[in-house]
Amino acid sequence: MRAGPERRAHCRSPARNPPWPPNVTLLGDGRIVRATDDSRARSHLLPTVTAEGARLVIDLPAWVAEAAVPGRAFRDDQDKMALVIRLAEENIARGDGGPFGAAVFEIGSGKVVAAGVNRVVEAANCVLHAEMIALMFAQQRVGSFTLRSPGRPEHELFTSCEPCAMCLGATLWSGVTRLVIGAEREDAMAVGFEEGPVFAESYAYIAAHGVQTVRGIRRAEAARLLRGYRDSGGPIYNPDSTPPTTGL
Repeated sequence: MRAGPERRAHCRSPARNPPWPPNVTLLGDGRIVRATDDSRARSHLLPTVTAEGARLVIDLPAWVAEAAVPGRAFRDDQDKMALVIRLAEENIARGDGGPFGAAVFEIGSGKVVAAGVNRVVEAANCVLHAEMIALMFAQQRVGSFTLRSPGRPEHELFTSCEPCAMCLGATLWSGVTRLVIGAEREDAMAVGFEEGPVFAESYAYIAAHGVQTVRGIRRAEAARLLRGYRDSGGPIYNPDSTPPTTGL
């Protein structure tokens, strides 16, 4: 989601041949090329746009795939939320981004399709919220621009914190039929993050278009993670800058 820590030296566990590539290259003509080089050597490379402006590399740390192995099944909402909170915790501990994690699961089987963590500051890209990354990799994995297709399992998005305006819109367009939230918008804003124009009507709209929302799963744990991130000096980017209302 929203923020990530400043670049700094830190220890990383060695990659152990993750089951899906940590990098994906999106080309301007719509083709997808998977990277094959060692992600450890690329762990601090920024996603870049070439001089032609047609090539963007999204670099996801290898440990994300190791923590959320695609195809691994999770029993219930509590276990799935525990996973995305653990991703957020690990993201902070490794210095790879802010306190947000997300994952897409198959409904019914409980299998992980893809996971994401916040990479905004680390990758110098405002789009790379945890939910956005999880959705992009999930669609790449199923080979479709939508996760809601005839003959395929339905999908759900779990996020350690309520989506911002951008991520809520992407949730609708992605084709997931269920959104499960840990910490609430108020928890994120209490530590300084700006969430954008998200209203009760926004949730009524996505509900009318087939997206069920479930709230409060491990909220206390997820909110505590946000406060700990702030208290440890984690940078808050795009803070609420709304000017105070004054009388005439």
